[in-house]
Amino acid sequence: MPKTAVDQEIVPFELAELTPDLYINRELSWLDFNCRVLQEVEEETTPLLERLKFAAIFSSNLDEFFMIRVAGVKRKVVANITDPGVDGRTPVEVHRAIADRTQELLKRQARDVHKELFPALAKAGVEVVAYDDLAKSEKAELEKVFEREVFPVLTPQAIDRGRRFPHVSNDSINLIVVLKSKGESRFARVKVPALLPRFVPVPASRGEGETGTVLAGGLPDPVGIQRFTPLEQLITAHMDRLFPGSRVVASYPFHLIRDSDVEPDEDDELAQNLLEVMKETLSQRPFGTTVRIDVDTTMPKAVRTWLIEQVHAMPQDVYVVDGLLGLEDLFQLTALNRPDLKDVPVEPATNFPWRDEHFMSEGGSIFDIIRKQDVLIHHPYQSFGAVVDFVGQASRDPDVVAIKQTLYRLGKNSPLIPALIAARDDDTQVAVLVELKARFDEENNIEWAQTLENRGVHVAYGLAGLKTHSKLTMVVRREPDGLRRYCHIGTGNYNAGTARIYEDLGLFTASDAIADDVTDVFNVLTGYADQRDYGKLWVAPHAMRTKLIEAIAAETASHRLYGNGHIILKMNSLVDRDTIRALYAASQAGVKIDLIIRGICCLRPGVKGVSDTVSVRSIVGRYLEHSRIYYFENNGSPRVHIGSADAMERNFDRRVEVITPIESEALARHIREDIIDMYMRDSENARYLNAKGEWLRVDPPVGENRYDVQAAFTKYYRKNIALG
Repeated sequence: MPKTAVDQEIVPFELAELTPDLYINRELSWLDFNCRVLQEVEEETTPLLERLKFAAIFSSNLDEFFMIRVAGVKRKVVANITDPGVDGRTPVEVHRAIADRTQELLKRQARDVHKELFPALAKAGVEVVAYDDLAKSEKAELEKVFEREVFPVLTPQAIDRGRRFPHVSNDSINLIVVLKSKGESRFARVKVPALLPRFVPVPASRGEGETGTVLAGGLPDPVGIQRFTPLEQLITAHMDRLFPGSRVVASYPFHLIRDSDVEPDEDDELAQNLLEVMKETLSQRPFGTTVRIDVDTTMPKAVRTWLIEQVHAMPQDVYVVDGLLGLEDLFQLTALNRPDLKDVPVEPATNFPWRDEHFMSEGGSIFDIIRKQDVLIHHPYQSFGAVVDFVGQASRDPDVVAIKQTLYRLGKNSPLIPALIAARDDDTQVAVLVELKARFDEENNIEWAQTLENRGVHVAYGLAGLKTHSKLTMVVRREPDGLRRYCHIGTGNYNAGTARIYEDLGLFTASDAIADDVTDVFNVLTGYADQRDYGKLWVAPHAMRTKLIEAIAAETASHRLYGNGHIILKMNSLVDRDTIRALYAASQAGVKIDLIIRGICCLRPGVKGVSDTVSVRSIVGRYLEHSRIYYFENNGSPRVHIGSADAMERNFDRRVEVITPIESEALARHIREDIIDMYMRDSENARYLNAKGEWLRVDPPVGENRYDVQAAFTKYYRKNIALG
């Protein structure tokens, strides 16, 4: 066995100095990530509806970013906070930089969608047509659609001294209408109904007496050319129906985003019932302050100024778009039945050991396998059915006496809920921690929590002031030699839907040492235990940052002894200042550091004398990279960890997170030699970060084709099973 520094006395390890030039602004780094999403729209080799999907994802990401992150920056601006952040920028400077970058990206997105995608889709038989450009016969058919399906749900709202400007819903498309009546100019507002499809199918001319519903039924099947027109343009064309007696002068669309970063007041007397507190808190979300208004180029400056006043915004909150607003609604078109315009569907592999027909026919169980060896599952390349099987078999097994699970984002129609309910009987304890504060999934989680409680499952709602973000399941089983615990620890949510598009890892293990720690975590979550020290797991909020920095320090000490130090971290975001300082210190000692960061990276690589040995790459592709891997070379005896946490202050200080070691040498080798090495080879989806803070495309070695790691994983897992 190679010598290691882990058990030796580590030489003093001082964190490096963190000057403003060594810390990339978090918000601007996030905008760079969303720019990489936008670059996927521009990939000409990607099928058209997949490119359209990335345009919708870009908008969805941007809207949530403004609802949460930009809202926080604006609150500081309004409060006149002038203290600079760790990157040296004041809140006003950050807000201005965000605005400039966002305007640039919105302009680019509009060009990509209207000048590239829509014309290309039209050639493929999917046309998005301005209402004014439709044929007379098509307009006649759409007039019937308007009268039958749109007009009844519209509510014209006049604005005058007796009728104040109405409340504008968050993330809504609206129309400001300019009217002339009795020689006077007037304003009105019409909300574009979110319950109707944003892109209205243009019906073919019908024979006399024919009727049919166009909007309620969704999208038509492909028969020849499919044509759509924006709903707001259909409404504008028939605006006189809403204001008889007035002359409609003009109609201008706008899209409004509000501060949605609501947090429950857990110090309130009602906080003893967190469920009720969350319901009350969510009721306030629609009334947050305005943080962004998108308008198109047709809106005159005078109308824009008036609108800013009405919604209590600032001039810098306005973004001008040359095209359609609210492009998250492009998701509607990605649902079209046009497989020729989409990626070829990929069914996740089900070659995990307990789907082996011979084994199961012999009466074997999942627990027999996990008792003998650890198993690693890699989603979405391997099916989430592995987790469903684990919980499902536990729910039916008469020897199982307890099931415990944390649930952060479940999604709709979860296959786990019926299994948890079925398991609940007089002989089996079922305890579930449902995180009610999972942002934008709060209402869904409240509904699931109430469903479980109503069926007799013990439901806990987490700890005051903390979000439970860990991904844990524990099954306790009565066996001939006593009780044995089987655990699943993952990097991703127990969500069958996102498990098909999010890349994640999950470990199944019967390790007693790990099970001891998982038991302690559940006792903290459901009881009054104040556990802070754990044997194997890194657990936030009390010790995770310390454990990570100790691991970086140990690798640095090993490098000083043997000269082969290597740290590889894969995560969504790297923001935590102490972690960055530790990585800078390790780099200055000569440790090789490879970072695979999908989203925000505040560390600046390649700075002479500071981060010469650090490389940073981001992979954005068909699947959302979501797994977190912590790898330390340890002089040939690698230490590998996976878990739920990114290196961010919120994860280390304000969440319950769990990172587990991979104890199996075979699995540790699989993660290092297969998973990580394959990621480091990618030249199809990867960009790298340089010392200037620029993200540039990774080119393949001379003479080699581009390597798509996500496509490679799909092939790999059809042939291989990761066992310990």
